[in-house]
Amino acid sequence: MTLGSIIAFAAEGSVKPADQVAPIGDALLYALFTIAVVFCALLIIFVCIKIFSAILNAFDHKKDTSTEAPAAAAATTTPAAPASSAPEEEFSSGSLKLKGCDEKTAAMIMAIVSDNTGIPLSELVFKSITLIENK
Repeated sequence: MTLGSIIAFAAEGSVKPADQVAPIGDALLYALFTIAVVFCALLIIFVCIKIFSAILNAFDHKKDTSTEAPAAAAATTTPAAPASSAPEEEFSSGSLKLKGCDEKTAAMIMAIVSDNTGIPLSELVFKSITLIENK
């Protein structure tokens, strides 16, 4: 049985009597055709999702860049971490008060805390860092 005969049989809409069973070869061909149709439908859905995702990411990226510029200009706080290489990676979570230590030491302390806890530096909030003298 060929693919054309399968399609023609499906288009007929005729049902075989209960005592008449399709040969195993025809049954396998029906099953393979049905599986192929399902996989084609899934592939089309996958491609549509990827296209829509790319479109939404493009709009989201434009939105992020337009709101990031005024926020960066309005920021008047001390940076909590050294400036990163890319402007979209800059992050400030408020002001940081340094008491008795310089910015380089504070940056090392923040990096060590981030590394030891396993929490990304962008998720940590440091309010103050105070140098304690050993007596």
